[in-house]
Amino acid sequence: MNPLARIPQRYHSALREKAIKRAQTRIILAGRTPQDFTSEDLEIVVQEEEDKIKTEIKEKGLLAILALLGLSWFG
Repeated sequence: MNPLARIPQRYHSALREKAIKRAQTRIILAGRTPQDFTSEDLEIVVQEEEDKIKTEIKEKGLLAILALLGLSWFG
């Protein structure tokens, strides 16, 4: 069973925001700026970060990741 199948849209949005922040950090650590990339390249980097977060969800559990994202299951 896919643990991500039941996540409401707001969690998907939070996941996306976290992936964007990670992508920005990754770009800076590489010594580049987002302007050095095309929009397609930026989307690929963000998608890779989303995939990493989803893997973490599967490995560490949904509640731990929600806490990492600063979200509550009930609110």
